[in-house]
Order: sequence, then structure tokens, then C-alpha cells
Amino acid sequence: MHRIDLGARVLVTGATGFTGSVLTRKLAAMKARVRAIARQASDVSPLSDSVVEWVRGDVADPDVVRRAVADVEYVFHIAAAYREAGLSDAVYHRVHVDSTRLLAQAATKVRGFKRFVHISTVGVHGHIEKPPADETAPFKPGDVYQETKAEAEKWLHSFARERMLPYTVIRPAAIYGPGDKRLLKLFRMAIKRFFILLGRGRCLYHLVHVEDLTDAMLLAAAHPAALGEAFICGSPEASTLEEIGRIVAETMERPFRPLRVPAWPVFLAADICEAVCRPLHIAPPLYRRRVAFFTKDRSFDTRKIREKLGFRPQVADRDGLAATARWYREQGWM
Repeated sequence: MHRIDLGARVLVTGATGFTGSVLTRKLAAMKARVRAIARQASDVSPLSDSVVEWVRGDVADPDVVRRAVADVEYVFHIAAAYREAGLSDAVYHRVHVDSTRLLAQAATKVRGFKRFVHISTVGVHGHIEKPPADETAPFKPGDVYQETKAEAEKWLHSFARERMLPYTVIRPAAIYGPGDKRLLKLFRMAIKRFFILLGRGRCLYHLVHVEDLTDAMLLAAAHPAALGEAFICGSPEASTLEEIGRIVAETMERPFRPLRVPAWPVFLAADICEAVCRPLHIAPPLYRRRVAFFTKDRSFDTRKIREKLGFRPQVADRDGLAATARWYREQGWM
């Protein structure tokens, strides 16, 4: 089995986030010497049960990066500015593009450096016209999050090949699992009186459980066949939003009533909300990008990582969704 050596020196960015914290715990349990970058305001107490050397500061600060990368053998670059109201385009560019450049450049100066594992997103492919898409599908990002992720990844491919930096890119599908809140709104919708579906499309949605994703990251860091490659990481098959909603409703023992409505009036309402809220610097209750989520397909051919690296997801979508729904209920959120 390909795995990071005992006592390996590892840097994790985004360690206090959902995916980063799961990976950091796994690395610590493997007896890796883990270093992590965290902003001064970040709460690192949830990882107090793991041995981590913290470097406090901004992931796009050259001095912080220089200190963090010094003498490490592996970098897992997970840090991301996730879609939050009020974030400027400059923040996305700094966190995704500038940080990637600084970290990769610093890694080339470390003697014996082994692997730069860059976490991108399937979002770089945008809406999939003819699903499923694989790693060769063109980049068609649809918002600033996806655009800056695509820019960072394209730069890394070029830089790493020019400077002989050992690297691997992982493009995760929608990450979920107990501990995350990004799908909470969708889960809540599933137990309402009606589960609203927009338009007539299937709205394919590809998932990856955080335990499987972090296992894939560890495999990619050590497997020789991963060198210089990009991998989409997701379940073997996509689900429809209706299927996801039905699983959640069944788990919560609630009736499931899907209701399809035309998409255009909702898009119009979203445009109005954004136009009114943006000048007031308040988060709109409805916005176009969120509406688009319920109309686009995100379906992928995930064979490459299985065939090339021997990766096998351990969490079936149905089991993972049910466990996540029960966790939300335990937190009092559903």
C-alpha cells in the first residue's frame, strides 16, 4: 500500500476547515509531523487532540509561507475562500491563486521535497453539457470561486512542469459528511412540505464523502502513478437532487413530496434580490448562483483515480447521506 512514511514532515493549509481537519487528524494518527497555517482569528481548539505545529498568519503572506514550507516533504494545499456573502474578488484571488504560487515556489527550494497535493474543484469544469465529464473536459468556470480555482490550477500545471515540482491535483466533487454544514440547507428542504425542483432537468449532483476524499489525498501524495496528474474524486455514480432529497426524508421519517416549478421566475427573483441588497452591503436571501445550483448538472466519470491509483471509495452515497442527516438531527439543526 502506498502511504506517507512514518514521521514525514507535512504542511496542511486549511487545516481548521472541514476537509482539512479530517486530513490533519489522519496525518497525526499516522505519526506524521504536521505543520499547519492558520489565521490569527482561526479557532484551532478542535484539533487540540492532535499534535500540530501551528504557523499563524495569512496563507498568501510570503513570510508566513516561507516559514511554513521550510523543511517539509509534503504540502496539502486545501485552503479555500468558500462562497460567502461579502467576499471581494480580490480575496478569492489571494487565497486561491496567490497562495498557490507562493507555496509552490517555496516548495521548489526544499531539498528532498516529495509531493505538492493541490486541492482544486470539479467546479473548474462548470456546467456539464453532456455528462459525465472526465479530467479532460474543458475548463468553463461559472463564478469567481471557480474562476480563481481554475487559474490557480492552470498556473500550477505550467509551473510544476517547468520547475520539476512533484505534484498532484485533486478535483473533489461535492464534499459532505458529519461535521459539515454546506449541504444543511438542502437537507432541510428535503423535510419541508414540498421539495422544490427547478425546471425539467435531472440536476445531477456528484458527491464525495470527506473520509473518502482525505483517503484519496493521502494516496495521491505517495502513489508514483499520481505524479503530475489531475484526478476527479467522487463517488462512482452521480445522484439526482431528487434522489438525495428522498434519502434524507426517508432517514428523517418524513414524507417526501417533490414539486417541479419553472426556473425563470426564480432566477428573476434572485436578480432583483441581488440588485437591491448589493448596494446595501447585505447578503441577499436569494441569489442567482444559488438558483443555478438547482438547475445545472454536475456529473463526472471518476474511473481515472480508481484505475490509475487503485482508489476505492468506502462510503456509499446512501449510507453517507443518511449518516449526515442523523448527525444534523443530533446537532438540533433538523
